[in-house]
Amino acid sequence: MKLRKSLLVTMILAMGISVTGCSSGSDSGGSSGGSSGGSTSSSGDSSSSSQQASTSSGSVYFLNFKPEIAQVYEEIAKIYEQETGVKVKVVTAASGEYESTLRAEITKSAPPTIFQINGPVGYQSWKDYTLDISGTGLYDTLTDKELAVTDAGGVYGIPYAIEGYGIIYNDAIMQDYFALPSKTSGISSTDEINNFVTLKEVVEDMQANKDELGIQGVFASTSLAEGDQWRWQTHLLNIPLAYEFDENTAYESTILAGLASDTIDFKYADNFKNIFDLYINNSATAPTMLGSKTTNDSMAEFALGRVAMVQNGNWAWGQINDVDGNIVKSDDIKYFPIYTGMAGEENQGLAIGTENYLAINSKASVEDQQLSIDFLEWLFGSTTGKDFVTNELGFIAPFNTFTDAEKPNDPLAKEVLAWMEAGTNSVDWAFASFPSEEYKNQVGGSLLMYAQGQMSWEQVVEMTKSAWADEVALKK
Repeated sequence: MKLRKSLLVTMILAMGISVTGCSSGSDSGGSSGGSSGGSTSSSGDSSSSSQQASTSSGSVYFLNFKPEIAQVYEEIAKIYEQETGVKVKVVTAASGEYESTLRAEITKSAPPTIFQINGPVGYQSWKDYTLDISGTGLYDTLTDKELAVTDAGGVYGIPYAIEGYGIIYNDAIMQDYFALPSKTSGISSTDEINNFVTLKEVVEDMQANKDELGIQGVFASTSLAEGDQWRWQTHLLNIPLAYEFDENTAYESTILAGLASDTIDFKYADNFKNIFDLYINNSATAPTMLGSKTTNDSMAEFALGRVAMVQNGNWAWGQINDVDGNIVKSDDIKYFPIYTGMAGEENQGLAIGTENYLAINSKASVEDQQLSIDFLEWLFGSTTGKDFVTNELGFIAPFNTFTDAEKPNDPLAKEVLAWMEAGTNSVDWAFASFPSEEYKNQVGGSLLMYAQGQMSWEQVVEMTKSAWADEVALKK
């Protein structure tokens, strides 16, 4: 992949973490000297912002993207109001409906003052509503300014977390498998699983021995219910397309190459099929029944020890830890990269990057804009806010306000950091260049039809390619 070691190494070193090698795709960007009139406070408990806010009549309206952390944001809002007197309204869009919710809310008389955009693609859709925040402390404390969404010298989107995803596995079940007298694979350690061939060998043998292992299947249910297809239509599809875009040497990053692609070849469609078939054919749920399964179902299966593996990101720790009856010990939660059979994947790491960026509504009142900036600077700069970010939201935050002691300590975040330190080639988050949410939904729908036997793989491939071209054309 097009590694940008210096970018993430700088970020992680600034957080007090020793790094030997890491990589991630990101948008090109740059700093600017412009000012939006925002606050320039950057760290500490933001006492000046709090004092100013307590005498104001405005408010903050935060439209949250992720349902799984909605309760945490609501608690943050309560604490912030107690400290500052400023009301923070938190509204969380349903899974898969953020764009439609934002469209509905943004035109109301009291619209969101803080919302999220999906990188440069999202910025193009919402640039008429994004404020230039280049003069704020939020931007000043961003560890690497190139991560911001920029345009013509202005800064319009700030990343709030570095995240990673791959195949989460329960090491206790893996060790039980390696000790099985009936196992037929020649693999005896997770260290030996470093490509699709070995992963497939182990998974299929584990599935054959699922009764002996006390599991319902190797993989958790591939959630293909409407609104719950994002792990496949976005995160899984990212793997083959990131490799494809990486081969376009005319661009410095996979995201830029993807944005410039009016069409896709889907060159590595067979690699996508490799891993998707492995998921659905070695699962706790029959492929024909996956249309009723949600992400919560999938994560509960893993948390309750009914399966050994599940694809998801480090943000899923709460979905595991908070399940009633959870039996998976934190020390047993580990990651495999998503192997698909690519050449050289023995040195592939997790998919690491950032997807969503915070933006301030340029149509909101000046007072509410300032209060919104104050709130975000408190969240990522104050002792209380940083504690929520690290220990409740579980973010690996890209701001220099976080010390080594304030980095996340949950097992999935620690695994992401360990993979970043391991010197492997992280997969870029090229899905920031996918043409639209509708495109991803079309891919998700076709995957469901394929799993149910209603569509051939060749038809899935053709749809994935033609829908890309159609959605790009609509934007022109």
